[in-house]
Amino acid sequence: MPTLAEKKAVVEEITEKLESSNAVYITKYTGMSVSDMGELRGKFREGNVQFKVYKNTLMKRAMDTIGGYDKLYDHLEDQNGFAFVEEELAAPAKVLKDYIKEHNKPEFKAALIDGDFYSQDQLDTLAAMKSKSEVIGDIVGLLMAPVSNVVSGLQAQGSNIAGAIQTIAEKGE
Repeated sequence: MPTLAEKKAVVEEITEKLESSNAVYITKYTGMSVSDMGELRGKFREGNVQFKVYKNTLMKRAMDTIGGYDKLYDHLEDQNGFAFVEEELAAPAKVLKDYIKEHNKPEFKAALIDGDFYSQDQLDTLAAMKSKSEVIGDIVGLLMAPVSNVVSGLQAQGSNIAGAIQTIAEKGE
């Protein structure tokens, strides 16, 4: 049984993870084998997501310390694993969706992303979200489209003018 000092250290670790993360996902891993959990952890690592198993009571204490996690308290039951992510907020959902499709476990319970609560029936919505880099790429593409249209329009006009001048010059000879 962990000592009080060990529990405090774990709560501190969880608090640091929550403070540095923009999203936390809760999954119920009941019925998964050790090898399945290892495989799932590997998939999360590939997606740059931290996945840890903590006692629900210690997780709740850390959430209480920070505040704003009240909507997740009802989901702190059973055997839970927690996915923490800083940048690509949809990455855990994509990993979970693919893994669940293949293995039917773990069960996605809930997520809190930038203060917004997502329930278990919204996993597909979360997985469909674009990554930050994809959104930036779309914005840059939209911004570049008018510029490229103007440049091509100017080039076309320039070639028409140059062609007209050359035609006039040839007629004058």
